[in-house]
Amino acid sequence: MSSQSVLDVVQLHKSFVLHNIDGRRVDALTGVDLHVNVGEHVALAGSSGAGKSSLLKCIYRTYTPTSGDVILTDTDGTRLALSALGEREMVMVRGRRLGYVSQFLRAQPRRTPMDIVTAAGILRGTDVTTARVLAMEALDRLRLDKGLWDVHTSVLSGGERQRVNLAAGTISPPRLLLLDEPVSALDPANRTAALDVIADLSAQGVAVLSVFHDLEAMERLASRIVVMRDGRIESDGPPIEILSTLRAVAR
Repeated sequence: MSSQSVLDVVQLHKSFVLHNIDGRRVDALTGVDLHVNVGEHVALAGSSGAGKSSLLKCIYRTYTPTSGDVILTDTDGTRLALSALGEREMVMVRGRRLGYVSQFLRAQPRRTPMDIVTAAGILRGTDVTTARVLAMEALDRLRLDKGLWDVHTSVLSGGERQRVNLAAGTISPPRLLLLDEPVSALDPANRTAALDVIADLSAQGVAVLSVFHDLEAMERLASRIVVMRDGRIESDGPPIEILSTLRAVAR
């Protein structure tokens, strides 16, 4: 483990019991060990069902791990065992120290993009006035039309919601940010703007763990690529090495 480590995943297992079928157990993760350092962008690769999203959800505690440890090291060196925290304590960690950006933004009645992004900044300790300024900058940089900043999110398209989600995830960014296909619904111009925002996180010292099916996005953003298969880590290395293998397999 590096002294600069932000995330340490140790022997993580996650199983599901299919009660609605025949009660069989399905193993989504089987002994995953992973470390992500300050300013490092680690991209998870692998086919559908390899365990990538399950890993992100276990770290964020959307899923409760079956066994193993997930440890987040704060800026002051405090080590938080996320897998052992109570739900109330976990709520305190989410948002402020740990962020999650998925490809979907749940429509929130009577809440606007400006409301959502500003609230994310406030949750991370930014004062209201500064959070609003930063929210405007984030929405503008992600090319969301200003006429949409004060409308209810329920009327936004999938791509527009995705940009709101990314703005909320990256404003006053947390210690660790999890990204699950954050640009999947974006057209080329908006995708480029979104990737620019994500690329800047490393310079701010943010540790990023991401899932992209797009090899070009991984090539641009990742400092390391981890390939998963059948709930395990199959390989882990620099992008130039891993991507050449992935492209050869895809041919």
